[in-house]
Amino acid sequence: MPVPLSFISAAAMPRFTRLIEGYRRFRDKEWPRERERWAELAEGQSPKVMVIACADSRTDPAMIFDAHPGEIFVVRNIAALAPPYETTAGLHGTSAALEFGVTQLEVQEILVLGHGSCGGCAAALTGRFDGAPSGEGRFIADWVSMLHPVRDEVRAHHHDLDSDAVREMEWEAVKLSLANLRTFPWIVERESERRLKLHGAHFSIAEGRLWVLDEAEGTFHPA
Repeated sequence: MPVPLSFISAAAMPRFTRLIEGYRRFRDKEWPRERERWAELAEGQSPKVMVIACADSRTDPAMIFDAHPGEIFVVRNIAALAPPYETTAGLHGTSAALEFGVTQLEVQEILVLGHGSCGGCAAALTGRFDGAPSGEGRFIADWVSMLHPVRDEVRAHHHDLDSDAVREMEWEAVKLSLANLRTFPWIVERESERRLKLHGAHFSIAEGRLWVLDEAEGTFHPA
């Protein structure tokens, strides 16, 4: 149900208005241009690629890869992390998206997309939210705690937690997520049968450049 404009604060109105203006441009120009595709998508989706990306506002996978509507199935979270397979009770949002993408949509490839200047990776590296009480920062601390094993390795290599250390942390986060993906039985099964491929990449915001992980070498190379 649409939110009445009377309930939107004056401070929020300009930003919300910009969104509505953007929607109108989309409706007038982009939607008619791909009208047939939208008609097909109304009947269902069949993306072949799933992207695990960061919620960061600067790293929109559809924009980075110039993707069309319905082309990629995207899940975004803090630091573009794939958690390990767990069967404990809880609200496993990213795991649910993975299960849907792999077992229901049957995507053929999964890309873990890290990025430069990642606040989540920086928070994990510096321990900014470690020991956060039940107030602000608690959920962030719990989520990025999965990076603690690689954080210790990065800290051992860098006495100063500078930009080089953060970039290494971002790279290691991609590798950790790929390792975590391989703890899901239905991912392991499909990858072993060559029905599913896993990839890792890192997008440099400052340079607008994509770096692709060579898992055999453990290094990233420009796309």
